[in-house]
Amino acid sequence: MTSKNKQKSILIIAGEASGDIHGAGLIREIKKREPTIKFFGIGGSRMAEEGFEIIHHVSEMSFLGFLEVLKHLPFIRRVFHDMIILLEEKKPSIVLLIDYPGFNLRFAKAVNKRSIPVVYYISPQVWAWGKRRVKKIARRVDRMIVIFPFEEDIYKKEGMNVKYVGHPLKDIVKVSLSKKSFIHELKIDIAHPTIGLLPGSRKQEVNRLLPEMLKACHLVQKKIPDLQLIVGLAPTLSDEIYHPFLKHETIHTVRNRTYEIMAYSHVVIVASGTATLETAILNTPMIILYKMSALSYLIGRLLVKIKHVGLVNIIAGKSVVPELLQRNVTAGKIAREVLDLFSNQDRREQMKQNLKEVSHRLGEQGATKRTAEIVIECINRTES
Repeated sequence: MTSKNKQKSILIIAGEASGDIHGAGLIREIKKREPTIKFFGIGGSRMAEEGFEIIHHVSEMSFLGFLEVLKHLPFIRRVFHDMIILLEEKKPSIVLLIDYPGFNLRFAKAVNKRSIPVVYYISPQVWAWGKRRVKKIARRVDRMIVIFPFEEDIYKKEGMNVKYVGHPLKDIVKVSLSKKSFIHELKIDIAHPTIGLLPGSRKQEVNRLLPEMLKACHLVQKKIPDLQLIVGLAPTLSDEIYHPFLKHETIHTVRNRTYEIMAYSHVVIVASGTATLETAILNTPMIILYKMSALSYLIGRLLVKIKHVGLVNIIAGKSVVPELLQRNVTAGKIAREVLDLFSNQDRREQMKQNLKEVSHRLGEQGATKRTAEIVIECINRTES
């Protein structure tokens, strides 16, 4: 088979729930332009709905912290080996890496040896880990697609072929139900105050954060008796993960309505990560929680070069929403922040104004379309 009539294909590695979301949108946009392209690799259910062939599911790959990665190292090595075999058997037109730098940067090195172009979408956070990592990335990645404007200059200084496209969340984050329909679906009272609890997409996050979230809300209910609680269940986690914490609770749970929870709650208590940016786009006041093993956190703080943990605060360049980290993730401290956001109207309004600015800094809509065009351009250049 000649290069002109060879089946175009893309090996994608998206190792986290957020990567599954962005990968699904990108596959959809690519197929609008090139419907015959095949997609396979590591991804999730959303990508599968767009025609992606899952070799390993994203739910297998989400580990939080250095110790968790070490614990699962034999499994990670097996997955890495599987991807190398896939690379050699299917010989994709390009390899598309989405975020997930610990695995993806090592895999990029293996791809380089096989002379297959590497496109990286959603850059490793070199601004957090130190810019020395950029030189390694420049050696291993042929095309970098970034979602924050300040990232473009970082890579250009190393002579990389880089393009800023804006943040794909601006295309994705929108509610499917009106507030009235959502309230009716959950059978809650539209007149009562509501807190949304989003404890993350990893089992470790749920185990560490959800118990304190619930205790905090019980403290708040002593002051606000008609307070309603909604827990957003991650699509990548089973009900059994949540059952030990919720079996004795009178609480509303919902899956696949994350944006409605964010949009229609008075306050959201959220695990640090992509969900904080989604909440910002929907302009809802929030409290960010972050907790991992003590040793993993210590190692991370020694390596990471930034002041804030929450992406909202990082992008704002200042503290616009409260972050409670590690030992500060306690029911009492969470409850105090929640009560202040309910009682201090000036603080709520200032926070909402700051969140609008963060959303503005994420760029214009159309990032996914722009990324699809770059990927297709890379494939056509490879196949020509």
